[in-house]
Amino acid sequence: MRLDKYLKISRLIKRRTVANEACDAGKVLVNEKIARASYDVKVGDVIAIQMGQKELSVRVEKVPEFVTKEDAVTLYTVLS
Repeated sequence: MRLDKYLKISRLIKRRTVANEACDAGKVLVNEKIARASYDVKVGDVIAIQMGQKELSVRVEKVPEFVTKEDAVTLYTVLS
């Protein structure tokens, strides 16, 4: 699954276009490397998102095509 789509369905970022813009701006890292929106997310990847002064790091646990709002939190584990 594409990184921008994963960020949207996991509800880490509200909109796919915003996720795409964050990737283009270099604010999203996957395994400590700047990632493009087209990056193919895999289980075990560590995603770091720079949001202003805060940084959120999560580890990917699942990569489903469809997910409900209640199950979105089970897609990742927060590291920091």
